[in-house]
Amino acid sequence: MDIESPKNDDNDNCCKPSSSCEVLSNSNSTEASDETPPDKLDTLNSKDDNISNMAKEDSREKIDFKVIYNKKKIDVTFALDGTVAELKAYLQNIISVPQAMQKIMIKGLAKDDQTLRVLGVTKGAKIMIVGSKLDDVLAVSIPTKQELVDEASSSNKEPLSQQKIHRKVLDKGVPEDVMPGILESQEPLPDYPLAGMLNKSGGKVRLTFKLEQDQLWIGTKERTDKIPMNSIKDVHSEPIHDHPEYHIMGIQLGTTEASRYWIYWVPSQYISAIKDAVLGKWCYF
Repeated sequence: MDIESPKNDDNDNCCKPSSSCEVLSNSNSTEASDETPPDKLDTLNSKDDNISNMAKEDSREKIDFKVIYNKKKIDVTFALDGTVAELKAYLQNIISVPQAMQKIMIKGLAKDDQTLRVLGVTKGAKIMIVGSKLDDVLAVSIPTKQELVDEASSSNKEPLSQQKIHRKVLDKGVPEDVMPGILESQEPLPDYPLAGMLNKSGGKVRLTFKLEQDQLWIGTKERTDKIPMNSIKDVHSEPIHDHPEYHIMGIQLGTTEASRYWIYWVPSQYISAIKDAVLGKWCYF
């Protein structure tokens, strides 16, 4: 005799999606419920905003063009409505030139807030980049092997202006066009460049302090390097022994003393203002 097995309601029910399962599934979704804590709700909203911004950025029309830097041609694909400032930030890691030290030439010097579309950049266009790497700036001031030997042999207490490494510049005498130095005086930075000074190779140097841009411009006859002030590690200076109204000043661009960019015949009345401006302690007004 066949015995009919009793119906197992539990087995039947487990094979059917229950309303409680649906509720559990819904509760695990990314949609925030009325009971979602405020901090988690902010996180969800932030993620949604980021996704939206990424989608918006990715949807911008792109254009292919060439960037020319140091006689090298680099293929670039960039948003047509991207700004020059954004392009500089993008190129910073490609050409190893800090954003603040780049100049982009598109029918003249392009401004940071201009877009490539406004500037008339078309497919296949060539864009010129002018700028110096920090290593290039340092090359003017990095001592030779012999100079390092001379410096090491000098007494630590010996004034900079008495050291052989600096005498080759100082022995040429005070430059004719140097700004007057004033002893025992502290003056704020003027609204014009400090000029008439010399670098380690004996070339003329001028310093322009662009405080609103947080930059120090080191200008020579050949070029002007725009140095972000936050990249300067220190400013070292000492009076020149036989002309104390002037200083030798070392702008430290790296982590070692060898990375100092030496400048000679800096008027002593501006030394404090220079140090405070570069190191972020002095406010220009």
